[in-house]
Amino acid sequence: MPLALYALTAGAFGIGVTEFVIMGLLIQVGADLGVSIPSAGLLISGYALGVVVGAPVMTIATARWPRKTVLLALMAVFTIGNAACALAPDYWTLMAARVLTAFAHGTFFGVGSVVATTLVAPNKKASAIAVMFTGLTVANILGVPFGTWPGQGFGWRSTFWAVTAVGVVAFAIIAAFVPKDKAAPEPSTLRDDLAVLGRRSVLVGLLTTVLSWVGVFAVFTYVAPMLTKLAGFPDAAVSPILLVFGAGLVGGNLLGGKLADKWLIPSLFGTLLLLAVVLVLMTFATHNQVAMVVFVGLLGAAGFATVPPLQMWVLEKASGAGQSLASSFNIAAFNLGNAIGAWLGGAVIDHGPGLGAIPWIAGLVPLAALALVLFNQWLDSRQARLVPVAACPEAAE
Repeated sequence: MPLALYALTAGAFGIGVTEFVIMGLLIQVGADLGVSIPSAGLLISGYALGVVVGAPVMTIATARWPRKTVLLALMAVFTIGNAACALAPDYWTLMAARVLTAFAHGTFFGVGSVVATTLVAPNKKASAIAVMFTGLTVANILGVPFGTWPGQGFGWRSTFWAVTAVGVVAFAIIAAFVPKDKAAPEPSTLRDDLAVLGRRSVLVGLLTTVLSWVGVFAVFTYVAPMLTKLAGFPDAAVSPILLVFGAGLVGGNLLGGKLADKWLIPSLFGTLLLLAVVLVLMTFATHNQVAMVVFVGLLGAAGFATVPPLQMWVLEKASGAGQSLASSFNIAAFNLGNAIGAWLGGAVIDHGPGLGAIPWIAGLVPLAALALVLFNQWLDSRQARLVPVAACPEAAE
């Protein structure tokens, strides 16, 4: 894999860290700015909303720019946004700065995925996407402790200054190692770009992404109370167990990339089915500590194993002028799935069978995604059979 790809990984790590870094600082931020912990928690929701809105907006705004220029501009937005977070005098200024920072997230991963596939041979495109997303998986593992340690020792603002420094370093690495575009982006109009999103297979890919990550985050959002209240772990054990989840993320992500390079559609089917099976079987592990640790790791592996096939599916189905826009929308779809999954898990607790039922209910969602992909493949095969007949009427006689 070329150095340029690892430069994208560095940028992915920086942007991933800023998404998760606030989670360990809610108490300090709330106390300093005079808001409740639930209000401080909305800084996470505000960021997710910024990703969903910012992905299409920033991609459309930069559609005619060289892709390296887009990546550098997004890292500049990321860096300035985190500096604004560090300087924020009140809660609403901090919220606005978080949303501004989030605007860089979706488009960076969307455009970065396209760039990553141009840096390698055709048979390694999915693996290239997986390597770039390794930055995000490592950020999942290190983001909270990375933010909590300086935040507790030197105040929460020091954390955002540290993330700002990460942004400066990532900007320099991308500037040095990512090559300039070999050709100008394919000229297109906004209408052409949006038309790509109307393709059936692209829409199916986006919806599949949402559904798969609803299943992952319905469980992951509430994994701490599942570990303590159901499995009986002490509170202090939660963080080390989450490292097992993080290790699963990295391994599943890289494995998903290798499988998608060889067998894209089978790997998409297989990873969705694996995710559903892991979620359903996790229901029977919630009261056994050893089994629960194993399934936390399997959840991370199965969840992120779906990422390279899903991203590669959308890139292939959206080939042409609107590819970057569709890729960015797919990143927004992951975040939308996160938000819906957190809501679903909460609804199961408040209005359904309760905490222990979340895994099997969550497992039904990727099964729905698998059924959707199978139906789309059936429509594609049916269309392929009908086209030759339509082109040569005499063949039907």
